Amino acid sequence: MKHLFTVAIVLVLASSMLVGQELKPYIMGAQSSEALDVVRDKTSQALVAAGFTILGEYQPAMDEMRWVYVVNSTEMIEAVQEIGDLTGFAAALRVGLTVENDTVNISYTNPIYLGNAYFQKKFSDVEAKFLTVQDSLKKAMADLGTVRDEAFGAEKGMTPKAIGRYHYMFGMEYFEDVVELTEFSSYSVGKSIIESKISKGGDTKLVYAYEVPDQELKLYGIALSGEAGEEHFLPIIDISTPKHTAFLPYEILLMGNTAVMMHGRYRIALAFPDLTMTTFSKIISTPGAIEDLMRSVTE
Repeated sequence: MKHLFTVAIVLVLASSMLVGQELKPYIMGAQSSEALDVVRDKTSQALVAAGFTILGEYQPAMDEMRWVYVVNSTEMIEAVQEIGDLTGFAAALRVGLTVENDTVNISYTNPIYLGNAYFQKKFSDVEAKFLTVQDSLKKAMADLGTVRDEAFGAEKGMTPKAIGRYHYMFGMEYFEDVVELTEFSSYSVGKSIIESKISKGGDTKLVYAYEVPDQELKLYGIALSGEAGEEHFLPIIDISTPKHTAFLPYEILLMGNTAVMMHGRYRIALAFPDLTMTTFSKIISTPGAIEDLMRSVTE
């Protein structure tokens, strides 16, 4: 009982420290001088030991210098179950490994940043769970090399309130402005069609699928290839250091009988908030191209 009380106090204090804090999309967890394949094995073992389930893994943009693990945990699942609907996008976090300057950077999507983005005003209801996730990720990094625990991905970062109402600029989409891909006759029919079409291959490949227990919510992470896929747009937007490898893969959320995706102008901007208009204009067709690829597995 005393231990539980102590944990509760720590979580309350940590939560109070987040008030007014400026958050960034990614955390540089650790850096290693070992080979990428060695770091990959150690990272997967460390994530499992820290209580995470590995949902899938892949090489984004077919780049030999990158690798991504997609994970979740009990706390993340419980948070999504509590609120439901579009928070289904929060059922997975991504851990990115990138070779830069002969060093493997082990980074991950900032759970507090994404929590505020996906739960918005309701994030306070599940914040304690995400603080636990954050702590578990830090623990997973401890044996992977030199621990950094440094936020990156934006020069100044944003407050939790700003993240909850984020859009890139006037006239562009917010989180809730999702693209409705297809409406099926039922949830089960939707699952069957999506999974059948993904299995056929082509320019889409399933990285992971996770169905939230007791909810009609299933999240699919999909690798995008072809002329308009990851190999095209990632080198254009991921030009800063450290790399934003944990940006991918892109997701489809089956929510009841409707398949939705975050609009590209929101999803990309949330992951690259400092993206200049000049760079954004170079991928002006990318949101539509991603939508077309996602429709190919839902229609």
